[in-house]
Amino acid sequence: MTKPLLEVKNLYVNYGAIKALIDINLVVNEGEIVTLIGANGAGKSTTLRAISRLVNPVKGQIVYKGQDIMRLRPDRMVSLGIAHSPEGRRVLARQTVLTNLELGAYTRSDRLGIKADIERQFLIFPRLGERRHQLAGTLSGGEQQMLAIARAVMSRPKLLLLDEPSLGLAPQIVREIFSVIRQLHEEEVTILLVEQNARLALDNAHRGYVLEAGQLTLTAKASELINDERVKKAYLG
Repeated sequence: MTKPLLEVKNLYVNYGAIKALIDINLVVNEGEIVTLIGANGAGKSTTLRAISRLVNPVKGQIVYKGQDIMRLRPDRMVSLGIAHSPEGRRVLARQTVLTNLELGAYTRSDRLGIKADIERQFLIFPRLGERRHQLAGTLSGGEQQMLAIARAVMSRPKLLLLDEPSLGLAPQIVREIFSVIRQLHEEEVTILLVEQNARLALDNAHRGYVLEAGQLTLTAKASELINDERVKKAYLG
């Protein structure tokens, strides 16, 4: 029987007078890739930011491994096993690739393990290995996205929140990024994916949720959503 790793219950988030999320209920089971799809401004990124405690919900519950984490500080999320690769990459531009990866492991104290994991990221993303001493701000958009994911993985998360990993990238780079996402899943990382390219997201996910104007309107297996006429018309072109 599959076990919920993350449960979001009756979640509400406001930005001033704007209701960004309204009564959100979703579940991510251990070992799944679950995707959130929807138009720009639907609340997808806000959902991830609420889970990683970067925004404060008005009410609701966020339960991770059976523990309500709604009142915990954002820095506690990483030590609990939740890593967030944010929209827009947000790498530390004036630090090297190597330093960015080291900072991704700030909750860990196993120096040899950290060193081994850094080398492993350089095997997964050879371009990062070639640029290990280069400032992150000088990397291309695709390389920065690779670094953002690699940095998140350095904390050895159980749950990885990925926000728009393909945004603005060339098709070849997108294929590389999603190959790595599948590889991470095979290594037992559970993934909650926000992705503007709905077809790409659903092709790689087990289940999906459709978010419209801050409310969940549809949920099903990814294979069913791909064939749903409403989803086709709204998101698949």
